[in-house]
Amino acid sequence: MLSKAQIKLIRSLKHKKFRDKHNLFVVEGEKVAGELLLDAGNENSIYAVHSLYASSGWIRQNREILSGKFPVFEITMEDLEQISFLSTPRNVMMLIKIREMIFNPGFLQGKLTLVIDTVQDPGNLGTIIRIAHWYGIPNIICSMTSADLYNPKTIQATMGSFLSVRVFYTDLYGFLKDCYSTTSIPIYGTFLSGSNIYTCELASEGLIVLGNESKGISEELIPFIHTWLSIPAFPVQDKPDSLNVAQAAAIVCSEFRRRGL
Repeated sequence: MLSKAQIKLIRSLKHKKFRDKHNLFVVEGEKVAGELLLDAGNENSIYAVHSLYASSGWIRQNREILSGKFPVFEITMEDLEQISFLSTPRNVMMLIKIREMIFNPGFLQGKLTLVIDTVQDPGNLGTIIRIAHWYGIPNIICSMTSADLYNPKTIQATMGSFLSVRVFYTDLYGFLKDCYSTTSIPIYGTFLSGSNIYTCELASEGLIVLGNESKGISEELIPFIHTWLSIPAFPVQDKPDSLNVAQAAAIVCSEFRRRGL
């Protein structure tokens, strides 16, 4: 049975200020839990397990991969319903230690990198991380005003891809200004009024800037963008105002990768 203190701690991790205070975030679900436990033995692992809460059946089936290096609590489904952030609780929940990620400018060389400007919906950010993983994009740079990586909704939307994609938060104005003035890395941005992505030249490396869900890319960042890209609508008449930012990310990443085939 869970104590009141355990329940209070876990429920508090819905909010960023408590995730920051305790340096913990929540992961739910059998698939991601299994990946984290297997990854825990890797010396290059980014994340470490703080504690695990699971049904007796899940613990029995996975006893071989439970390392004994962290507390394991056998709880009932009623307990899981109290602490879960999902509408339908899974059989296992883990608290994971947040580790500071150190950005290395070398991460940008020879690679595509997504730059996220004030994308505020956690589900959108999580989906973009999953898309980056699918297209082999190892790094994402986020503005400080973007959704939090460790929000439970973000983590859930990544479907485990947060384990394979590094996400950094920084002042995008300073970051893009520095890239623009000191490197030769091309900087692309997505706009409604940009050039047709299907006819533009696209490099195998570069930064791809994706803007806010309703306002697009911030005005202060526009001077640092070399190439404005747009995804054409079909048909031209009677089209929606815009695409969801995660949908746009998938199309843009696909086209960049298609050019390299």
